[in-house]
Amino acid sequence: MTPSSDPLIEALTKLRLFGLLARVEEIRGEPWLERVMTIEREERTRRSLVHRTHLAGVGVFKPLCDFDWAWPKGIDRAQIEDLFSLRFINDGENVILVGPNGVGKTMILRNLAQRALHDGRAVVVRTASDLLADLAKQESSMARARRLEAYVRPHLLCIDEVGYLSYDVRHADLLFEVVARRHEKKRAIVLTTNKAFAEWHTTFPNASCVVALVDRLINRADIVAIDGDSYRLREAEERQKVRTSARKARKQRPPR
Repeated sequence: MTPSSDPLIEALTKLRLFGLLARVEEIRGEPWLERVMTIEREERTRRSLVHRTHLAGVGVFKPLCDFDWAWPKGIDRAQIEDLFSLRFINDGENVILVGPNGVGKTMILRNLAQRALHDGRAVVVRTASDLLADLAKQESSMARARRLEAYVRPHLLCIDEVGYLSYDVRHADLLFEVVARRHEKKRAIVLTTNKAFAEWHTTFPNASCVVALVDRLINRADIVAIDGDSYRLREAEERQKVRTSARKARKQRPPR
């Protein structure tokens, strides 16, 4: 058996357990060996997830199990739950979450990002404003090319809040560069927007690339439409009711 075809040597090499590798014939068959390698694999997997989660910028978010499916006026639950199979990443397709403010688009985006991280994928999560500001501040073409590659390389790029701010032509061109390059390489994007595609000219006024940008986004895309009132507004109103009730209760208490 050659070293390259020895499963134990391959496993120890992959885990970089060079001390054990140097004495492989002494430890071969030891009852503790498989347990040591299992612990090492689990710890490396855990540390990799922590590191990739930090780099991804997922942030704090509410888990999907807390989503109130009864709140939106219009939502396809089966469509959304099917996204968590991550087939769209394997197929190089995009996911576009469209709907008004406060209906859960960002929550779904961040849950998809976390699911992809747990599946071992490289993920980047950015708001549209942060992504475009990062690219625009690069002073040289070489620096900008490196940053573009940082957004093109990951298995999944999540772009949140397109449509909340307006951008100039340069920012539109930079977003087009990211989308076009990922489209060419069949790498998935999850994007949230509060505007229909026909209204994107108000987000990127005077930009000639808007039609081409939208075309590449939706060419291979699952478009998820969510309709309803703001859930955040409902939560704020409920918190206010609790505070008001608490104040009334304190006023009604008899003096001691």
